[in-house]
Amino acid sequence: MKCYIKDYPRPQFVRREWQNLNGEWNFIFDDNDEGETKKYFKEFPIDKKIIVPFTYETKLSGIEDESVHYIVWYNKKINISKEQLQNNKVILNFEGSDYKTKVWINGKYIGENIGAYSRFSFDIEKYVIEGENDITIKVEDSLSKDQPRGKQRYKKESWKCWYIQTTGIWKTVWLEWVSKKYLKAVKITPKTDKVQLEIETNLSEQDIEQQKYYIETEISFNGQILNNIKEILNNNYEKIKMNIVKEGINHDIQKWSVNSPNLYDITYKLYCEDKVIDTAYSYFGIREIAIKENKIFLNDEELYLKLILDQGYWKESHLTPPSEDSLTKDIESVLAFGYNGIRKHQKVEDERFLYWCDVKGVLVWSEMANCYNFDDNSLQNFTNEWIKVVKQNYNHPSIITWVPINESWGIPEVSICEKEQNFATTLYYLTKSIDDTRPVISNDGWEHTISDIITIHDYKQDNELLYQEYSDKEMKVLNNLEEYNGKHRLFASGYKYEGQPVIMSEYGGIAINSEEGWGYGKQVKDEKELIERFSKLTKTIKNISYISGYCYTQLTDVQQEINGLMNTERNYKIEPNIIRNINNME
Repeated sequence: MKCYIKDYPRPQFVRREWQNLNGEWNFIFDDNDEGETKKYFKEFPIDKKIIVPFTYETKLSGIEDESVHYIVWYNKKINISKEQLQNNKVILNFEGSDYKTKVWINGKYIGENIGAYSRFSFDIEKYVIEGENDITIKVEDSLSKDQPRGKQRYKKESWKCWYIQTTGIWKTVWLEWVSKKYLKAVKITPKTDKVQLEIETNLSEQDIEQQKYYIETEISFNGQILNNIKEILNNNYEKIKMNIVKEGINHDIQKWSVNSPNLYDITYKLYCEDKVIDTAYSYFGIREIAIKENKIFLNDEELYLKLILDQGYWKESHLTPPSEDSLTKDIESVLAFGYNGIRKHQKVEDERFLYWCDVKGVLVWSEMANCYNFDDNSLQNFTNEWIKVVKQNYNHPSIITWVPINESWGIPEVSICEKEQNFATTLYYLTKSIDDTRPVISNDGWEHTISDIITIHDYKQDNELLYQEYSDKEMKVLNNLEEYNGKHRLFASGYKYEGQPVIMSEYGGIAINSEEGWGYGKQVKDEKELIERFSKLTKTIKNISYISGYCYTQLTDVQQEINGLMNTERNYKIEPNIIRNINNME
């Protein structure tokens, strides 16, 4: 897209004036929590060097210490020019830091953020000076089950499918320069029936009544300008509707789909009186996800989902992608295997991943990292961050489903507890209140409350048993008459099947025989046996008439879990065309 800049961390909202702060920082562990008392933010006691954005647990950080440290500090000197400060605000952006992040600039405290997976920012204009500036960051983490942690272990040792913790900065840290009044965000909703855009602008907090502000929006496709409008802004939050194509311009609307991922460029210019004071570049896709009876439709065409579960872990960098190229290579492997989408599991991925899914036409189920307790603290931690995640990634056309909770994690008694059911249902309606254009799955895998899609997780390794479980005439599982997987019912007490689409959203998990690794069920002895079992299980699911798709576990091995189609080095265990042919069989 026209907005694309390699390594730019926010590809849906691009400014040209920015500075990447990744790279070498000073670093120290603070196991006794004495850094604030000793004023590390005034004089940093250099102990180690770390390569940001890789956490100290990883090899690429330069430290590779997998033990638990609850408090870490970072420090870096940066230079800011006179031109960069002139009439500009300086925004310090964090794409992700786990979990409580405090920031000092030149010895002065500027603020904190609580959360691990969503972007956050600080306006540091009042704290920086021309020339050398000192940034000090403290991050506090824990093994608390009240934190959204996803697949990060909450014990000091890893087990089964829970992995080494992620502590501190794990996504890009960067600066950008904006005017005194600037666009904070723009929410885009294509209206396919009217061939219109609904644009919701969010301006920085400042009195708007003193001067006249306008926003000019330009839409283009493959270099052809299709429409350009200029609207006055009366409030910091404003909703604007504009036609995608101006009357008199010859252009047939190009929808976004898996086979034709068409994207439109869009540029925003903010004016104060007659002067352009801010410019941001973006893009959008025109597509509609709909549910009709028990089927899913993309642009009025029935969609059979062929997803693969992707946890987004790398051997040398864990949750942090080693590079932007590593993201695109994973997406290309997904396509090579014949899948049309990715279930990004228990992680909010680097936004560059979503950009490349938009560009390459890969469907995404976006899932939040879960807590493992149900109490007031965990509810607040989870809900606050989930709202940020949905708003942050709303504009990406590749996202077709929101998944706040997986397998009752954080709501362990939801099957019978009305209080926990209320939370799952609240998350459903809360998500729909922010975004009514996508399906929401309130609790993926089992014990559903209200959900637009019903999902099943079943790791039976015998395809005949799998078929028997879901093809009985009484439809016992679907009608909540019996448990499956030996312990779960499909619906929480008081809820029932209402005719939604059904997806087998976890199955397989086939591991090749290894004494050191873990996988689901009995391991196979070699690649030939893996292909045979994969083929039988996948064909069986396709032969269950009411199922509208599946998600195979998983794309890669992750630490001790060895059931990927690729190993931790991203080497194929099976030639992709073999898996592709099975996925594409009718």
